[in-house]
Amino acid sequence: MKKTAAFLLRHALEQIGVRFTFGIPGVHNLEIYDELASSDSIEPVLVTHEMCGSFMADAVSRSSNHIGTLVVVPAAGITHSSSGIGEAFLDGIPMLVISGGIRTDLDKKYQLHDVDQQALLAPITKATFRVHDYREVIPTVYEAYRIATTGEPGPVYIEIPANLQLLTGEVDELPNYQPSHPKPADQQAINEAARILADATQPGLFVGWGARHAKQQIARIAELLGAPVATTLQGLSTLPGTHPLHVGMGTGPSSVPAAQNAFANCDCMLAVGTRFAEICTGSYGMQPPSNLIHVDINPNVFDVNYPSALSIEGDAKEVLTHLVAELERIVESPRDSSAMTAKIAKDKQAYRDLWVAHDSKERVNPGLFFNEINRQLDRDAVIACDDGNHTFLAAELLTVPDDGLFISPTDFNCMGYCVPATVAAKLVNPEKQVIGIVGDGAFLMSAMELLNASARKLGIVVLVFNDGELSQIAQAQEIPYNRKTCTIVPSPDYEALAKATGCAFVRISDNSEIASGISSAFEQGRQGPVLVDVRIDYSKRTQFTEGTLKTTLKRFDLPSKARIVSRALWRRFTK
Repeated sequence: MKKTAAFLLRHALEQIGVRFTFGIPGVHNLEIYDELASSDSIEPVLVTHEMCGSFMADAVSRSSNHIGTLVVVPAAGITHSSSGIGEAFLDGIPMLVISGGIRTDLDKKYQLHDVDQQALLAPITKATFRVHDYREVIPTVYEAYRIATTGEPGPVYIEIPANLQLLTGEVDELPNYQPSHPKPADQQAINEAARILADATQPGLFVGWGARHAKQQIARIAELLGAPVATTLQGLSTLPGTHPLHVGMGTGPSSVPAAQNAFANCDCMLAVGTRFAEICTGSYGMQPPSNLIHVDINPNVFDVNYPSALSIEGDAKEVLTHLVAELERIVESPRDSSAMTAKIAKDKQAYRDLWVAHDSKERVNPGLFFNEINRQLDRDAVIACDDGNHTFLAAELLTVPDDGLFISPTDFNCMGYCVPATVAAKLVNPEKQVIGIVGDGAFLMSAMELLNASARKLGIVVLVFNDGELSQIAQAQEIPYNRKTCTIVPSPDYEALAKATGCAFVRISDNSEIASGISSAFEQGRQGPVLVDVRIDYSKRTQFTEGTLKTTLKRFDLPSKARIVSRALWRRFTK
């Protein structure tokens, strides 16, 4: 039979369950978009910028069981979308990146978009493919999907030359996708891990995004061992925030007091689905005990930043399911964790009280704001954050609800993620409450994607923390430099911007408007998109900021410390 590569691509994408594609049509992918328009199961979404499209594809993968998929033009489409592709690569998020390519049936140089796409994307993808023949299209898509979703997930790129999309070629069959099966985990190692944990005086758990499908197993292990559970930033929702053993993000100087105190005497740590990267460890200020059991699907992460006493390669849910069974066999009864949970609750409340007591003057107090957000969130809400000071406020003060999901850019640390991610999360979770929390600087990078929400009448709420600065960096400048450079953000008229993008508008100017403002936004958000201007007070620093700055400073040698401190003092007194 004779088919175009565009038809073959559509068939393959339908087989693997793609629901949405994101991108912008152009000369080199017109045939693909024409085929997608004929699909009964795939909806192509036009984005305002390919960067937004890549963040949307990322959010689809994070918030559903479908793979996020980009369909972009080569060259500019690739470079524009590379921010979100890089984020997915470093955060371990599956994604398919599909672009057209220059014609291979012309013996001409300097064609439009004639750059090496494979070289551009090789550093930020798990694999890249260039289709040369019609018979390769479907097997290539299936292999790309397998690579993207197995092992540590990540983005995979496929380039399909324009002539193969437009012209027909011979193929033998249209095969269906056959999923692969991962190898079983090492039961002997799991049994050894159970013994070590059971023998520990004060074990603790540290869990990341890779453990997100093992909530029940994490909770059961924690309850059996009476062990506190700390998470990475991505892993905040791997255990309900309401669970009495959930202490928050990290365990070192950059973590909240509940986490620091709960892990102060930890003599054995079970780390699952984490690479001990810079953010979750507070710039490596976290110090796991020598008795570290590390579980991850990617064996390359073992012993890189912290040596492990025992490492287990495997899918988190599978490994922890077997670990629960072994612990239930050897642990006679769950340990009494009442003293631990009481201390955690007391420390959490004391930390919140500090925020509430802070004088925010005429602006919105973050402690009061998040207390109200926590009260009004649905049980299964999806919360998207961006990169910035608001992210760490959320990490410290937001309680992710029992069946909720928290998503945020992390290791690639991209600004501009929140708005497109919130839109995409609502696309694949239409029945759930979906909110975005974003700083004003990050918001301005992708605000126009609200047009997609209003055009589709998507019920989302985007809360902009408006303080007029790139606050996370401004605070990082303030201590060592005692001045701020290039971090003042020009503020638009948010009400006018909401009107221009078809959104309802709410302003929360001070503490007296928090409860009614959030309630109004959430109510209007049932019908369509809402933009909320939150006049936030950032004058009090998060524990993450304070702890990470101190940890970083400690690493410098004495002369460097003296130079940095003396410069800050001199500028303060001579201002």
